Amino acid sequence: MNEIFLDTETTGLSFKDGHKIVEIACIETKDLIPTGNIFHKLINPKRSMPDDAFKVHGFSEKFLSDKEIFENVADDFLNFIKNKKLIIHNALFDLSFLNGELGLINRDLIDKKNVIDSLEVARNKFPGTSNSLDALCKKFNIDLSKRIKHNALLDCDLLREVYINLLDVKEPKFNLSNDSNQNNIETSQSYNKQVLSISETEIKLHKEFLKKEMKKNFY
Repeated sequence: MNEIFLDTETTGLSFKDGHKIVEIACIETKDLIPTGNIFHKLINPKRSMPDDAFKVHGFSEKFLSDKEIFENVADDFLNFIKNKKLIIHNALFDLSFLNGELGLINRDLIDKKNVIDSLEVARNKFPGTSNSLDALCKKFNIDLSKRIKHNALLDCDLLREVYINLLDVKEPKFNLSNDSNQNNIETSQSYNKQVLSISETEIKLHKEFLKKEMKKNFY
């Protein structure tokens, strides 16, 4: 099963208080290695943008006014995440908005069974400390220089690096099969030089050549 690193930006902290999603980003990976497939949409929330939210992500009401509404991107979003494991930091927040929006347009809700909350993973590993995405990036020496504002697509990429560190695994480089014998065969085929067969005639001629050369250069 492939993984999806998912993040959203919103107009506020609670869907129940009338706040809406303004950005959805998903990065697909296989065994934590990016496949190159992403889903990224800016969304018109059809409401005003509070100053506090604008300071976080920098999306103004005017800037979002010509973007698609959630209903128009919902089916593409659901198809993108279908049958994939979702990895979300503070998943309760994002799911409350996503399922709230999906419920309003009578679409299937996201099953929590398909979600890994990286915040819970971090809290179990580092109890009693700050486990925000920023704090974890600093803990694992992950570059935050591009994170001037909250950006869902950038945060997905940062979360992937954080999650790899939380699992104590090295950055994956190759998508190798679980079959070690198959790995050895593929590696041999890819990297070893070709072995050539030498005929008996060629071996005989080579021996004769060596005898002549040894006599010629002995003194």
